[in-house]
Amino acid sequence: MPDIRGSIHGQWSSRFVFILAAVGSAVGLGNIWKFPYITGENGGGAFVVVYLICIALIGVPIMMAEILIGRRGRQSPINTMHALVADEKAHPAWRWLGWLGVLTGFLILSYYSVIAGWALAYVFRAGAGLFAGANAESVSTLFGALLDSPESMLAWHTIFMVMTMAVVARGVRSGLERAVTILMPALFALLVVLVLYALYAGDFARGAAFLFNPDFDKVFQHCELLESGVKSCRFSGEPLLIALGHAFFTLSLGMGAIMVYGSYMPGNASIARATLTIVAADTAAALLAGLAIFPIVFANGLEPASGPGLIFQTLPIAFGAMPGGQVFGTLFFVLLVFAAWTSAISLIEPAVAWLVENRGMARVPAALAVGAPAWVLGVGSVLSFNLWSGESFQFFGKTWFDLVDYLTANILLPLGGLLIALFAGWVMSRAASRGELRMGDGVGYRTWRFLVRYVSPWLVVIVFLNAIGLI
Repeated sequence: MPDIRGSIHGQWSSRFVFILAAVGSAVGLGNIWKFPYITGENGGGAFVVVYLICIALIGVPIMMAEILIGRRGRQSPINTMHALVADEKAHPAWRWLGWLGVLTGFLILSYYSVIAGWALAYVFRAGAGLFAGANAESVSTLFGALLDSPESMLAWHTIFMVMTMAVVARGVRSGLERAVTILMPALFALLVVLVLYALYAGDFARGAAFLFNPDFDKVFQHCELLESGVKSCRFSGEPLLIALGHAFFTLSLGMGAIMVYGSYMPGNASIARATLTIVAADTAAALLAGLAIFPIVFANGLEPASGPGLIFQTLPIAFGAMPGGQVFGTLFFVLLVFAAWTSAISLIEPAVAWLVENRGMARVPAALAVGAPAWVLGVGSVLSFNLWSGESFQFFGKTWFDLVDYLTANILLPLGGLLIALFAGWVMSRAASRGELRMGDGVGYRTWRFLVRYVSPWLVVIVFLNAIGLI
């Protein structure tokens, strides 16, 4: 069905710009920071294969569903769901799906900005040569000093939030589009430069083999040495659950960002082709990050399965010991900032769009009205690492940072993704979804409809149950 609404915010100038924007939303700290270390912890190449299968079964169908909902509504997620509920004569409770996405994105932004502030701080630390000759103790001390200083963390958090608000305040064409058309090519160029550096200065053959040579025994077997000296192995489904979870989270699904970006998508652009391009670019960014990181890690005798500290505590040791490490270490953290920046502007945009539509606010005050409260919530995350780290400041046994992270990652995001799949697959009419996808009634549309109705929802339920510890 052709477009019946228009966005008051304008549209992306082309399908290519929409893809850049959506890739910018998807490619963030999860690609550059999380994907390499969870790959390292779960056996390398075999985990990558499992992850790609999960992307096809859960990421692609739900991303297509979120984009088609956004483009059909042509408004903020909140108003889009109001409009589509009326179109489909659905139960009014479905309207809350829009609010859920906006709230989730807002909460994630509040602590995402704090982590992005770490990357900003490390740009200057790397540039100042503070990693030169560093060992594990000195790097740990440097990172600990950052976390222990609420003033320093607050300053970097503030700078990053101002950077985010400044882009969104300028609107779709002048702000969002201009930012992504500069930042995304720069991000991929930096990734390629760092991969070439790893080829020159790192153990590239070993890093590539670790990333691309699948050994499924390492993924699906958990082995331990018994007291008798016999090695006992058993099947472990944990890597599959981790791959499912990351396949869902890496594409920015369920947080309103892809829905609002879809509302700015040109009406003649193919949602299916755009989604496949976005997923391919997101996966390429994650794999390039692995190719940039693992050769450096192996060349310096470091541990690829070093967990969340891989970026902020393991890599600085490597950069400090390698030729040209000061320059390329700085470039790496610039890359990390760019990835975080493009994701952050997509997190704030759904709420800003709603204020413009429903309160008649201009973009600048709307960006301030969303960014300022998100900054205030972020102060709680800043203090969670220092002044509020004690038990007297914990909620349900968690710091403020851990609580917001747990609530969004383990409950709100899976719930949002599940509801998107159910709404697109079961509530929207076949004619409506087929018309918006512009795929006809061929095998492509039937495959998508089967996956979004019968496969993806159950996989999201598994992600949810695993996240809250029930499986």
